[in-house]
Amino acid sequence: MSGPAYDGGFRDAHDDRGHTAAAVDPDGLDAHIAGLPYGVMARETITRVPEAPVPPAPPAPPTPEGPQPYAEPEAEPLRGVPAHVGNRPPSYPPHPLGRPSVRDTEDALAAFSPVVLLDGAHIGRLTVRAASVRGDSHNWEGSCRQDAMTVTRIGPPEAEMLLLAVADGVGSAVYSHVGSYELSRRAAVFLDREAESIHAAVCARDENELRVLATKAVAGAAAELRAAWAQAAQHRPRPYADQDYATTLHVLLIPTDPGIRDRVLCSVGDGGLFVLREGGWEHGDPDDGAGLLDTRTEALPHAYRSVKATLVRTMPGEVLLLGTDGITNPLTQKDPEFARRLAEAWGGPEVPSLSDFLWQAQTRAKSYDDDRTVICVWEERA
Repeated sequence: MSGPAYDGGFRDAHDDRGHTAAAVDPDGLDAHIAGLPYGVMARETITRVPEAPVPPAPPAPPTPEGPQPYAEPEAEPLRGVPAHVGNRPPSYPPHPLGRPSVRDTEDALAAFSPVVLLDGAHIGRLTVRAASVRGDSHNWEGSCRQDAMTVTRIGPPEAEMLLLAVADGVGSAVYSHVGSYELSRRAAVFLDREAESIHAAVCARDENELRVLATKAVAGAAAELRAAWAQAAQHRPRPYADQDYATTLHVLLIPTDPGIRDRVLCSVGDGGLFVLREGGWEHGDPDDGAGLLDTRTEALPHAYRSVKATLVRTMPGEVLLLGTDGITNPLTQKDPEFARRLAEAWGGPEVPSLSDFLWQAQTRAKSYDDDRTVICVWEERA
């Protein structure tokens, strides 16, 4: 460290930190230092630089009086087994058991199909919750879920529609799970090709034109899939047969334009649409099936005569329920408790979360142990 040059005497000087040292008598200082033992310097002979004042520490925050007890975080209650209606729960256990093996079946889809599918969407004023659940009987047998569902959008922006589809594979058909999975998706592709014409027919409220367009789209999807399945069967010991892939299909088309109040239900087979109005479930078909085809015998890909297309007018605040017969059948049973529970769960002011919706959709009813697929739509009020 460098210091001021010595010129034979002491004078006011600055140390390397810029502090000024006080002037002292050099003769008296030398004499004093000379009288000290070697290596010892009196502390009072060193000129010290005054340190800068330390600012006072901020006051500590006030401590609450008395010890504070540790609060355990509140644990969310577990929902546990889905609720059931009636005096006794169904005989089947309420959870999945076995499942198909890759080696036990010719079709890989059965081995890899999940027990539960859960989906949802929020588009404009529309909110969707969707669940497809393997039924109690299939859980017990360890067989695959034969239901399928699709949630998507079709059409250009000026003619956009929300498409919801549910398919229920016929229980006795060996590849019905393939039929329901493929037809619910392929039908959406073919309906998208007709989306502008369908949208125009909805605006015109032309049910005859809607029936023609829906039949064209569904028939096209079925024909394409039948050709593919027939070709694949050439490499299997089992020949192709329509009844092996038999499934029902219901498609609900909802224009995303809130000014259009009509929806289109396209149906082949049992199951269908319900509307929750003023706390009660109403069948979505205004004619309640009167004078229409006997849908109990209708199935895709071939055993059907035409697609039933129905216009359904709804208002904001009403809840639409599209489902397979695993949920529509108990909705129409003589004991109203099942319908009442779902009306209370889905007719409230708040749309349920995905997990809540799944738990509610699994409400059990004795003798109703089929696969269950349900899609609900809520529309906000303006």
